[in-house]
Amino acid sequence: MKKLINAPEAVVAEALDGMEAAHAGLIKVCRAPDFIMRADAPVAGKVALVSGGGSGHEPMHGGFVGRGMLDAACPGAVFTSPTPDQMFEASKAVNGGAGVLHIVKNYTGDVLNFEMAADLARADGIDVESVIIDDDVAVEDSTWTAGRRGVGTTVLAEKICGGLAERKAPLTTVAEMCRRVNAQGRSMGMALAACTVPHVGKPSFELAADEMEIGIGIHGEPGRHRVKLETADRITEMLMEPVLADLPFKSGDPVLMFVNGMGATPTVELYIIYRKAAEIARKHGLKVVRTLVGSYITSLDMAGTSITLLKMDEEMLTCWDAPVLTPSLRWGA
Repeated sequence: MKKLINAPEAVVAEALDGMEAAHAGLIKVCRAPDFIMRADAPVAGKVALVSGGGSGHEPMHGGFVGRGMLDAACPGAVFTSPTPDQMFEASKAVNGGAGVLHIVKNYTGDVLNFEMAADLARADGIDVESVIIDDDVAVEDSTWTAGRRGVGTTVLAEKICGGLAERKAPLTTVAEMCRRVNAQGRSMGMALAACTVPHVGKPSFELAADEMEIGIGIHGEPGRHRVKLETADRITEMLMEPVLADLPFKSGDPVLMFVNGMGATPTVELYIIYRKAAEIARKHGLKVVRTLVGSYITSLDMAGTSITLLKMDEEMLTCWDAPVLTPSLRWGA
């Protein structure tokens, strides 16, 4: 194992130290329990957005804390859910009096722990709504889920709901927007090579030099099938076809297309994937009105990509375009 670390058990703590030092004007890192919050939180009268999950998916979620996106993020150990006390303390710290929205990826540990945190927060007098993201079309049940996994649509929901929350929309409205984004987003991913978890020290699965895994999860979970390596164009077709069929998208729909890198994928390759994905979308009559290309929800050093399509409406477009200022996503601010 070759990694830029000091010790496996220190990875998350030292990464949090580095984030705080690099982005002191945007975020604050709280300890015991650990969570990342906006430097200006709590914002009075604004719904606070809280998310989180296992570390190893950076920049999600801590990189999306800031104006126009999340108010707090709870990092667990690598690929391990954060604890209820992290989520509860984060919710208390950023509550500005308008309530808190928990955005939860559909992984069993995340769901159970956020449920406990929401109960604790409500007992403390905080109004909490929770929305589960389950956009992965690859498999119905997987290693760590009951139902579909939460993947790329999570990033889009955090941005769109963050834009709406900045306008001081009420909690019920922000939560309903989050549910709408989830209902209209679909994702599919693949891997060319597995990731290596620091405390394990070896790849989470083995792929031969001429193999790839289609429908992979962000923790290295198995996908739909393992097949021989194909060209970038054929790989894109294999990801787009189930995404397009699942919603289903129809001719004339405006969509946001998100091509994501899994951690070790060069940006130049992501644009090759985007080129073909956009071509396929046009052939289906879709109107690509917004795009996001880059590594925003990763799986440590996994090589691969995922594609997310989100059916947009005017309100979503307005919230997507709204200013955002976070360590890893920023425009208009």
